[in-house]
Amino acid sequence: MPDFPIDAVRARFPALKRGTVFFDAPGGTQACDAAIAAMTRHLTDGTANAGGPFATSIETDQVSAEAHAAIADLLGAQPDDIAFGPNTTSLTFAVSRALSREWQAGDELIVTRLDHDANVAPWLQVAEDRGMTVRWLDFDPATGRWSLDDLAALLGPKTKLVALGAASNALGTLNPIAEACALVRERSSALTYIDAVQSVPHVVTDVVALGCDFLACSPYKFFGPHQGVLWMRPGLAPNAYKVSPAGNDAAHRFETGTPSFEGQAGVLGTIDYLEWLGEQVDPAANSRRARLVAAMSAATAYERTIGERLLAGFATIPGLKLWGPPTMEGRVPTFSFTLDGHDPHAIAQHLADRGIFAWAGHFYAVEVIARLDLTDAGGLLRVGLCHYATIEEIDRLIAALREL
Repeated sequence: MPDFPIDAVRARFPALKRGTVFFDAPGGTQACDAAIAAMTRHLTDGTANAGGPFATSIETDQVSAEAHAAIADLLGAQPDDIAFGPNTTSLTFAVSRALSREWQAGDELIVTRLDHDANVAPWLQVAEDRGMTVRWLDFDPATGRWSLDDLAALLGPKTKLVALGAASNALGTLNPIAEACALVRERSSALTYIDAVQSVPHVVTDVVALGCDFLACSPYKFFGPHQGVLWMRPGLAPNAYKVSPAGNDAAHRFETGTPSFEGQAGVLGTIDYLEWLGEQVDPAANSRRARLVAAMSAATAYERTIGERLLAGFATIPGLKLWGPPTMEGRVPTFSFTLDGHDPHAIAQHLADRGIFAWAGHFYAVEVIARLDLTDAGGLLRVGLCHYATIEEIDRLIAALREL
């Protein structure tokens, strides 16, 4: 096992005291104690709207500014380039509408069959409204991967945007986003929009290194409250739909309406927790960004180890078919499978009855399930790990599956 403080980590998550096994991380992780405390503190001490001269408003402005700076450090960004919203889906719809003001009939969009519908449906609806052409980047059902060569073949002078998922919420595939963004820049003038909801909880994220134009993620998928986060490349200035008094600075143009300040406080608490984890694994880290990189690097290594344990256990279950990458290479610890003779929803119920929480169905990755020809079969059973999972919990899952 990597030198990872799993007992200390688990002590930071109050929900784990239930004694149940939370393998539903791709749908939403449990909240860390620092996030819960920060939200409670903000509401208990007194909340207010922004921009006032009185104490609670000043304090709220400070919390919001600190939350923007904290999430920027997690993503390798600057605070002005961060926007908070209710969720990633809502932010993606807002961006799609703003960008499409400049698009015309005959222009082209590229979406993939490997993505969550939140990074597909907004662009399909824009294409329908504007008379645009949609080009689909397919994936290989045998490997769960799309190829850069196939992406290159779809790019052209009319391509306006390429929407890609950093990691598949259904199959766990970790996609070559930096290479894809470089290819898009080389072959076209298109923008790139990256859904990083499933990658940010598991790997180090650096928006500059990725080379994308937009990146969206969800703090409730990495131990915080229900929020959405949007990063927009400096220099872009889409004409956002918003109320007239709202600001028009950088990414903040997408923060129309009063935000969830308690949610932003919770995000700040989440970053504090990840900083703590970074200090545990690398006491020499001398900045918040360095501590966050250390935390995510350690989590990645630990998740690889427990993921390998899970894959080894799967191999002992007769009739179990894993869909997606067969090893921990090029994937996050999200695993989906079918089991001969068993409906995925019945498996999920069997596990739930034994205190093991996992999802069944399409997980809003409707194109994935259709491409695998599993729609009529009820989709997949998905097990999602994160860095508070243990070897003992994985063994408990495998034992429950053997009962079937």
